[in-house]
Amino acid sequence: MTTRRKFLTTGALGGAAALAAPSVARAQAPIKWRMQTYAGAALGEHVVKPAVDAFNEIAQGQMEIELYYSDQLVPTAELFQAMQSGTIDCVQSDDDSMASPTEVTVFGGYFPLALRYSLDVPALFNKYGLKQIWDEEYAAVGVKHISAGSWDPCNFSTKKPINSLEDLKGLRIFTFPTAGRFLAQFGVVPVTLPWEDVEVALQTGELDGLAWSGITEVYTVGWANVTDYFLTNNISGAWIGHFFANMDRWNAVPPHLQKLLETCFEQSHYYRQHWYWAGEADLRINGGKLKLTTIPDAEWQTVQDAAVKFWDEIAAESETKAKVVEIIKKYNETMVQAGPPYRY
Repeated sequence: MTTRRKFLTTGALGGAAALAAPSVARAQAPIKWRMQTYAGAALGEHVVKPAVDAFNEIAQGQMEIELYYSDQLVPTAELFQAMQSGTIDCVQSDDDSMASPTEVTVFGGYFPLALRYSLDVPALFNKYGLKQIWDEEYAAVGVKHISAGSWDPCNFSTKKPINSLEDLKGLRIFTFPTAGRFLAQFGVVPVTLPWEDVEVALQTGELDGLAWSGITEVYTVGWANVTDYFLTNNISGAWIGHFFANMDRWNAVPPHLQKLLETCFEQSHYYRQHWYWAGEADLRINGGKLKLTTIPDAEWQTVQDAAVKFWDEIAAESETKAKVVEIIKKYNETMVQAGPPYRY
């Protein structure tokens, strides 16, 4: 039987032990992460904030993510370096924009004409082996690749109408590095600016337009107020973006919170699937600010043919790039053979 003396002794010792061990209290303090997204605040409300808010709520004080928007802590082009060094714990971006020093960087963002629909991205990563390649590439440079997902397609939104490839010549266009490299052959002049400066640059005439997003984003962030035309042809059916973390920071997180991070980020990928899919169709019809233009299919085929040549150029640069291009080709061949609704 437990006597009163033993109970009091045990209680006293327990209390003394607790007072003598402040490290226990420190261990229970919430894990704090700083995360920066490529997106500005208006866009971030949709593409990342819901996932961060959900994680912080479900984590119940065990861990908290502080969210920062485009360029708030570091310029977007320096995101990878900041995450690798531990200045930032977690990043949402494509590989291309954050200047990732990996063999797969060129495929992030918009890899020309490789994707037709948003579902192509999770299919390629989860069923065709791209996730394993990305995981290995980033682990080699001290970064955890958490997951990949799709965003919107890449269309032109411009101040002048585009009805033919000839109309592209000389246009100063804000776009992604790889997309700009591809589009230069059609006379486009790629321009790099901080994301937050784009609207003013369109107003002052420094930019003629952008090939950065679909129509949902053009309206959401205000670019529909400073452009006049939207080209329905796209150079990619979906943007490939990711969630990344500093590897040491990731490994320090308990397994159950790692799983919660993965789950919330997957939910974010799903949210964007339907948000963009619905928005792309609705705003073409009901947006009211941009006039739609289209380059005829026969002429646009020139761009599609050039994209396949571009893939081969990229594949020749390294074994890893060749492996990714081979997967993309195999996937697209399968979709074409399957026919509608996969490819028309």
